[in-house]
Amino acid sequence: MGCCWPKPVDNLPPAAAADPRSLGTNPVQKPLTVSDRGGGWRSMQGSGRIASPNLKMFSLSDLKSATRNFRRDSFIGAGGFGEVFKGFLDERTLAPSRFGSGIPVAVKKSRPDSEQGLDQWQAEVKFLGKFSHPNLVKLIGYCWEDRQFLLVYEYMTRGSLENHLFNDSPETMAWNTRMKIATGAARGLAFLHTEEKNVIYRDFKASNILLDDEFNAKLSDFGLAKFGPDEGKSHVTTGVQGTYGYAAPEYLATGHLYVKSDVYGFGVVLLEMLTGLPVLDLRRPSGQIDLVEWAKPSLKEKKKLHKIVDPRLLGQYPSRAAFSVAQLILKCVQPDPNNRPSMDRVLETLQSL
Repeated sequence: MGCCWPKPVDNLPPAAAADPRSLGTNPVQKPLTVSDRGGGWRSMQGSGRIASPNLKMFSLSDLKSATRNFRRDSFIGAGGFGEVFKGFLDERTLAPSRFGSGIPVAVKKSRPDSEQGLDQWQAEVKFLGKFSHPNLVKLIGYCWEDRQFLLVYEYMTRGSLENHLFNDSPETMAWNTRMKIATGAARGLAFLHTEEKNVIYRDFKASNILLDDEFNAKLSDFGLAKFGPDEGKSHVTTGVQGTYGYAAPEYLATGHLYVKSDVYGFGVVLLEMLTGLPVLDLRRPSGQIDLVEWAKPSLKEKKKLHKIVDPRLLGQYPSRAAFSVAQLILKCVQPDPNNRPSMDRVLETLQSL
């Protein structure tokens, strides 16, 4: 895949050295690394490097060449961070390749001078540059140049779960495919929640679950991820960010973020997979706008469950497994985070179906 051992950042302005949150009083002697928990990034200049042996540092010209100068016909999608383009790299050297040859990659390009883009770029590098798992999207490298922040990922050929569920996909995903995706996503989230990793994903939703050729699920977009509470504490307190409908109620109400706040989001996505409906839709009748509240009565009773299961499945699903999924959803979306299962328990339940 290729490695890069870049030099330390050597062009931070004096303000960064004076900031007590920074990573040292002499930024030349102490490089920025992906293992640091925060601080010291906000006053960066227009270009720089990050000390991470796992990631390749690309030049802006490399990525322009790989994506045909970010042409519209290379455009994949957009989000809060910026825009995503398809590009191609040489499989051995990771140098830009002729479009259509080599390995495909996804290049995420921030909006210039976007503070949100900078913060999310930092978080992506910090977490995906450090962790590797079959159910996390692979971050190949980065670019920080001319006030542009870019990230280079493996390309996921089937796009997002959201597209398959809600965007008029010509193919209806079979029940077994949905459960495969749910299990893979649960495995990735459980990995992040391990005591050693202690990471809260904070933005678990269908659009952040990407799929490969075989419908293997990989979590993407770690821009809002945070390290979990220190030993002896139950939560971290932070400004509320994320996506309404997927964010846990205790987080919205108090800013208190628990590891099990992610479990709530997982339950919401599992409900979307069961019903084929998005969590919020203003076009639905008033009592059905909030999918979680509308579905709860039917999730509790076997005889009512079939009324909310995705009709595109045409009844082709095991009723016992569907009811087990319904009970799991109810546990995940409990109002009190202490009453929700751990992601390890969620994974065990899905694997037993």
